[in-house]
Formats: sequence, structure tokens, C-alpha cells
Amino acid sequence: MSSSSAPATGDTATSAKREKAGLARLLRASGFRRLLGVRFTAQFGDGMFQAALGGAVLFNPERQADPLAVAAGLAVILLPYSVIGPFTGALLDRWDRRRVLVVANIVRAFLVAVVAVLVGTGVDGVPLYLAALAVAGASRFVLSGLSAGLPHVVEPRHLVEANTIAATLGAATAAIGGATAIGLRAVIGSGDAGSAVVTTIAMFGPLLAALVASRFVRGRLGPDRVAPEEGIAPATPAAESSATRVVLHGMTDGLRAVASTPTVAASFAALMAHRLAFGVGTLVSLLLFRYAFTDSGVLRAGMTGVGEAVVLAAIGLGVAALLTPWLVHRIGRATTVRIALGVSMTAQIALAVFLSLPAVLAAAFALAATGQVVKLCADTAVQSETGDEVRGRVFALYDALFNISYVLAITAAALLSPPDGRAPALLGAAAVVYVLGFGAHELLLRRRTAGAAARS
Repeated sequence: MSSSSAPATGDTATSAKREKAGLARLLRASGFRRLLGVRFTAQFGDGMFQAALGGAVLFNPERQADPLAVAAGLAVILLPYSVIGPFTGALLDRWDRRRVLVVANIVRAFLVAVVAVLVGTGVDGVPLYLAALAVAGASRFVLSGLSAGLPHVVEPRHLVEANTIAATLGAATAAIGGATAIGLRAVIGSGDAGSAVVTTIAMFGPLLAALVASRFVRGRLGPDRVAPEEGIAPATPAAESSATRVVLHGMTDGLRAVASTPTVAASFAALMAHRLAFGVGTLVSLLLFRYAFTDSGVLRAGMTGVGEAVVLAAIGLGVAALLTPWLVHRIGRATTVRIALGVSMTAQIALAVFLSLPAVLAAAFALAATGQVVKLCADTAVQSETGDEVRGRVFALYDALFNISYVLAITAAALLSPPDGRAPALLGAAAVVYVLGFGAHELLLRRRTAGAAARS
């Protein structure tokens, strides 16, 4: 018995050493480190901007917000990911991605300054929302460019680890940026003037990101001009001579690429389910912090309580960063997604049952962790199983579906939730969405198995 177990132990130790060596090589790569620098500075600024805008709309004593106003504010931040996403995908497959990162970050910094002026002067409604939409639209080019460019600075066999580090630490950096904005509001003030100052500070994130991105050599991040995959046309100026054709080709090519790759489609289904359920939880939690909860010991209500939830979510992202590569390498990506969806459903049910301040904070940790696991698996599926000539368009479709799901869930929750957010039935319905996502994930994976069997 001992002789049979020894090789397994040795294999495990060897595998662990290889993973550590691979991670060390990954972090020594200057291109990857520089891409991380762009991501971290950009997402820190994103986190600050979103928290500053959310505070100005929802937790500003000079303004009042009902559920629909909260939903509108969140939708403003996310809709450009859906509206502009098709453009970014097609253009990222035509334009030098290094130039996109530089220009988009500079434009974003300017637009953040515009929003700060509007907030400081008390402007509300459509003008403020349109300016915020423009900021988020510029952010879409940045994040899509970072995702599409990652395979150009990382060896294919290290994509899981690289994507885990980039996406997870990037999201954690955004959470830290949000917590920083919340802390600054507590010091500077929560009115229009204080919100404007915090928003202004947020513009330095994209400016630093543009500076770091400018150090890449032109063409270093792609796109490659290679032969297209069967049935998928590369995005060339001749093929896409107008903005309308850019969008149509981008969406069509992205859909075709996803449909032809069942593992990618299955990852999309799981991620959409999580975003729908998470959107409901986000809206309900914000309303609870604003109108229902009161301070309890070290646990706080209001904007400070939201900050505590953000910190716990950031810790959850860190846990996901540690667990995801380990799980994927040992039990496979599909099983990892299954486990994450099961834990998410359990956390959602617990939140619906207890509906208290500690329950919301615990759910923030658990759902951030499991959601990030699912997202990392989806990112890796796209990066490793779609060609570079269409990868930008697939990521654009990914982002559009990712955020449309979230906005739809937030809007539905705003219409169905009571003003104070006490909606256990709504949270229970969100748990059912995880079950549906699990089922869709399995059906799509079976299509892959059936296709492989037919070919053999």
C-alpha cells in the first residue's frame, strides 16, 4: 500500500514545484508586469469613480434615491459595456491595442473631470448620467484591450495563472479604489462638493494607466493578422467600411465563435446566471444598507457598511485567486464551475433566509469569491479556445452579455423590491437562477461530448 501511494505523493510535489516555477517565470516577464501595471492603475481609478458616483447618487444627504434611481445609477455605469462593446470588439481586432489603451485612458481621465464638475455644481439627472456613460464607455475599450492583449505577453500554458492574477488582483484593486473613495468621502464630506473632490482624484488612475501603456512597443499586444478560422472573417477595413457594419460583423463573428465552441458557450451560460443573481443581491443589499440596517457593534450601516462589504468582497476575490488555478489543474474547469455555482446558490439561499447585516456581509464575501471563480474560468476559456483574430469580438460579446444580465437583474429588482430592500422572496428567486445556469452549463457541455463522439 505504501509503495503505491508514494508515486502519487511524488507526482503531487513535482506538479506543485512546476506550478511555482511557472508562476515565477510569469512574474519575471516584463510584458506581463507592464500589462498588470496598466490594469491596476486603470481599475483603481475605476473603483474610485464608481464609488464616488454611487455615493453622490445614493448616499448623498443633498439627494434622495428610490430603488429605481439606484438602478438607474448602476445601469449608467454598466450600459456602455453593452452598447459600446460590439464596437470595441471589432475595433480591437483592427487597431493597435497599445494605442487603444493609451488614448482610451486619456479620454477617460478627461471625462471623469467633466463628471466631477457636474457633481460639484449639483447637476442631476440626464446630463450627469450621460457623462458617466461616456466614462464607462471609454473604460470598456481599456478592459477589453487588456483581456485581448494578455495572450501576447503570456505563454499559452500559463494563461490560467496569468488570467487569475490579472483579473482577480485587478478586481481587488478596483475594490480598494472604491474603499478609498468611501474613506475620502468620510473625511472630505458626503455632499456635492466632497463627492466632486473624490471624483476628481479618481482621474489620476487612468492617467497613470496611459503612461504605463505607452511603454509597450507598437503592435506588442496585437492584433495578429493571421488566416481566419473557418467561417469567421477577420475585421479588415475593406470588410467593415461603416460603423454599422463594424457592429454587425463584431456581434455576428463573436456569436459564431462562441456557438462553435461549446466549452466557451457553457462558461458564458454559467457566468450569465451568476450575474443575474448577483445583480438582484446588489440592488437589495444597497437598499438595505441605505434604509433598513442600523449600526451593530463594528458592523455599520450606510455608506460605511457598503465599504465593509466591499472589503469582504475584495477578500473573496483574493480567495478565488488562490483557489481557481489549484482547482482547475486538479479537477478541471467544468467541475470547478459546477462547485462555484453550487456554493453561490447556497449563499444566496442563506441570505434570503436570514436577511441581516451579518448575512449580507457574509454573502458579499462568498458571492464575490464564487463569481470570480466562474469569471476566471470563462476568461480562460475565451483566451485559450478562440483565435486571436476574433478574440476581441468574443470578449466584446462577453462583456455585453455580462453587463446586460446585471442591468436587467438590477432593474427587475428595483421594480419588485420594497423601498427598504426587505425582499426574501426575490433573493430566493435569484437562487433558482443558479440552478438554471447549472442546467444550461451541463447541456452545452454535453453538446461538446456529443460532437466529439460523432467525429470519432
